[in-house]
Amino acid sequence: MQEGKRQKQVAALLHEELSGIFQHMGLNMIDGGMVSISSVKISPDLSDAKIYLSLFKVSDRKAAMKKIEERAWEIKRELVSSIKRQLRIMPHLNFFLDDSLDYVDKMETLFKEIKSQEPPGDSLSNKSNNQP
Repeated sequence: MQEGKRQKQVAALLHEELSGIFQHMGLNMIDGGMVSISSVKISPDLSDAKIYLSLFKVSDRKAAMKKIEERAWEIKRELVSSIKRQLRIMPHLNFFLDDSLDYVDKMETLFKEIKSQEPPGDSLSNKSNNQP
């Protein structure tokens, strides 16, 4: 189902405000790694927000997610104070790990491995260049 205009507006607002809150609270750097909000999805009734977090070079991802979950009430309190005049109801915040960067990294590794196993004269680019 496609997101409506209001859902997109609220998601963008939450994304922007949460990024600032994470920076203000020091949650953008955990265990020497970087935490960023990759996307925010809102339910059609604007009551639930799914916040997808991207963790870069964080040694213990589960511990980092637990730390964020433990401070969720503080995050929500800060968020309420910053957007209370723009929303009637504050959505429930659900934090999820966004593993799309891990997937991209895994795919790049696989492609490099396939390319290294390919014989030098058997490249696809060589085949397409030799045909008239």
